[in-house]
Amino acid sequence: MDVRLLRSFVAVFEERSITAAAQRLFVSQPSLSSAIKQLESELGVALFVRHKRGVDLTDEAHQLYPLALQSLGQMEKMSRLFASQEASLPLALANFHDISPATYARFLGHCSQASPQLSFELLDHDDDAAQARITLDVFKREDELFVPLWEEDYVLCVPNHHPLAQRPSVGIADLNDFNFIECVVCEAHQQTLSLLASEGFAVNLVAKAQHKTQVRHLVSAGIGISFLPTGVLETAADLAQVQLDAPRMFRRIGLTLPASASTKPAQAALLAACGEWCG
Repeated sequence: MDVRLLRSFVAVFEERSITAAAQRLFVSQPSLSSAIKQLESELGVALFVRHKRGVDLTDEAHQLYPLALQSLGQMEKMSRLFASQEASLPLALANFHDISPATYARFLGHCSQASPQLSFELLDHDDDAAQARITLDVFKREDELFVPLWEEDYVLCVPNHHPLAQRPSVGIADLNDFNFIECVVCEAHQQTLSLLASEGFAVNLVAKAQHKTQVRHLVSAGIGISFLPTGVLETAADLAQVQLDAPRMFRRIGLTLPASASTKPAQAALLAACGEWCG
């Protein structure tokens, strides 16, 4: 059955008037009257009794009305379904492995609400299929844009039973002779080690790791202490975070993507969501 005929019927049924229904549907009265007659002919029943003040509803009209609403609702649901699929914007998004999981989850939730047409596929940080990355500013490539999203401060990370665990803050001298775990690719670690060496303090390097989460595991094992960004320590209930009395050390996390891709639909939608996040 023609959906147009059902919409015409529902409008006349609810308005109780051909004139009002025609205005509601933005069609002419003769066109609407013709549609109602066609529907009545197809069903073999009279749906309305016409008079000067409008129309009266027949028993058949009352029977048809809920069925017509149900049919139109199903048709609308199908239209939205396929329209949603057509408007979907797939985006392959990679992320650095050691960023704050809670903040990253909030960011993804924000993007999904701000740009609901985005459909994420999450990839590893160095996957060449990624169209955009959530990463550190130091990993920005020459041909990429960088949009800052959040910052994470570095703190001294020690087991809860460690002598420094109850201190609100520590100075460089307080780290003298403690076993230290180094993240070999971390600029903050290299700066701290250089600062300690320049002050003439001894540092016992007892272990090394490539990633911050690996450093956290070594600290949890009681092998040594280290500096870690707060985002890595969100779920580390067995570790204490102690502030360092020194110039602030932090890392900046943001969105990177090729500048040439910034106007593509999915990337543009993500950039717009980032703008709202930062705002």
